[in-house]
Amino acid sequence: MSENKTLRPEGPPDDMERIKEESRFLRGTLVDSFQDPISASIKEDDTKLLKFHGSYMQDDRDLRNERKKQKLEPAYQFMVRVRLPGGVATPEQWLTMDSLADEYGNGTMKLTTRQTFQLHGILKWNMKNSIQAMNEALLDSIAACGDVNRNVMANVNPDQSAYHAEVYHFAQQISEHLLPKTRAYHEIWLDEEKITDGKKEEEPIYGSHYLPRKFKIGVAVPPSNDVDVFSQDLGFIAVEEGGELTGFNVVVGGGMGMTHGDETTYPQLGRVIGFCPKEKGKDVAEKILTIQRDYGNRSNRKNARFKYTVDRLGLDWIREELNRRTGWELAEAKPYHFTNNGDRYGWLKGEDGEWHHTFFIQNGRIKDEESYLLKEGIRKIAELGLGEFRLTPNQNVTLSNIKEENKREIEAIIEEYGLSEGKQNSALRRNSMACVAMPTCGLAMAESERYLPSLIDQIEDVLDEVGLRNEEIIIRMSGCPNGCSRPALGEIGFIGKAPGKYNLYLGAGFAGDRLNKLYRENIGEREILEELRPLLVHYAKQREDNERFGDFVIRKGYIQPVTSGQDFHS
Repeated sequence: MSENKTLRPEGPPDDMERIKEESRFLRGTLVDSFQDPISASIKEDDTKLLKFHGSYMQDDRDLRNERKKQKLEPAYQFMVRVRLPGGVATPEQWLTMDSLADEYGNGTMKLTTRQTFQLHGILKWNMKNSIQAMNEALLDSIAACGDVNRNVMANVNPDQSAYHAEVYHFAQQISEHLLPKTRAYHEIWLDEEKITDGKKEEEPIYGSHYLPRKFKIGVAVPPSNDVDVFSQDLGFIAVEEGGELTGFNVVVGGGMGMTHGDETTYPQLGRVIGFCPKEKGKDVAEKILTIQRDYGNRSNRKNARFKYTVDRLGLDWIREELNRRTGWELAEAKPYHFTNNGDRYGWLKGEDGEWHHTFFIQNGRIKDEESYLLKEGIRKIAELGLGEFRLTPNQNVTLSNIKEENKREIEAIIEEYGLSEGKQNSALRRNSMACVAMPTCGLAMAESERYLPSLIDQIEDVLDEVGLRNEEIIIRMSGCPNGCSRPALGEIGFIGKAPGKYNLYLGAGFAGDRLNKLYRENIGEREILEELRPLLVHYAKQREDNERFGDFVIRKGYIQPVTSGQDFHS
């Protein structure tokens, strides 16, 4: 580790640094907390350590007031998030998660914006059984949360890219290489024998304090930017020559989160700093992560993400430090071009002749309703044991690698359960995304997943009036400014401020390469519709050929373009 102390922010360490230091490599008192029969909750320090094991303690906010009146503790429960690099799961793994959702969860699965599964509503007494059942299906939740590298994203593009498998394998490699080496997870949840006294445990990459904050990596394959590569702490843009993967352009310093009222925080776009051969990508990932380990802000967690480290030290310094640590230099970046960051629905035939079907999953929630048995329908497909499931960065799912002779059997289930109904939705709805928010997220200031569909219902009325129903516009909503649904990259973005109130942002790039900007602050549904109607009418009448909505509002002067997060608040 470098001894140049002047490059580190000054100030006393945040209390989270104490918790990590005293945790005995992420063990803390988790065993005691989960064996305590008195409360459905766990100790406060343990709630923070639990994130490194892929889980958050939550409570049902819909029940808070009633339980308080009854002098009962909150309805504590746990969310468990799977580590699933590249978002690829077998039919057997899908069925495991489906079953666990019913047996221990709230009966639903959430497909996340980072291509993995979340289960909500798990009671403390059922946590160990849930994780052990996942383990039997070769799934785990190690490092799905916490101050470590999170789930590594990879392009879901099997119909276009002959080297998709190589990109997916690269994402898997990075995920495995950057896993914490502590055996705490295996001891606590899988009953692995504890390390004997006197045997020193080490974290060769992370050290005993791990990272200052979470770290996110994504791998994109042009022309699709479905992973929103510029939103990642570290991004890799695949470069091909002659149909072969040669390496990656390296992107650093992206991130979506901010804090309302604190202009030292902002969403940021990653920037390309050079090109690395494919065989050196893993080395780049490790060394970039260690730069953040050594120079990230450990005093103020609001300014602890890698984007702030990059902005503080500068791209040139980051590149030079990376070159110093690797012992070789990044080459000049290669040309690349993105055209979109959405999913293509229905059946698509790959270059190898196999078929892929992408299902629209509104806001990633897999559940059964009286009129739409989505969860049951996909379960019936999984029970066929064909192909694989690929969770997309847009909260949808693609059934991949289906042979021609098996396609008809799957089509019959799709028709029986109405699983292609996403095609009948407006293009706006198909390009929508929302975080969980209420009732389980403790950070949510406003509704998101439960509200965005009904808001889109009303916006669709306007779209129908002006002939824009089939015009693709990216719309995203987050219940708070932490940015889990990447709202700063929505051509229309909403960030919750208070119950029923949102900040409205406009002008992001359709391919995820430009941030949006605040247009109206702290408005409710009536004001939202009043603001959007004239914009959409104007767009319908005066847009140029193939002009995207985000580009239009900038060209017409509604909003100024934002290509750096440091201009987000100006």
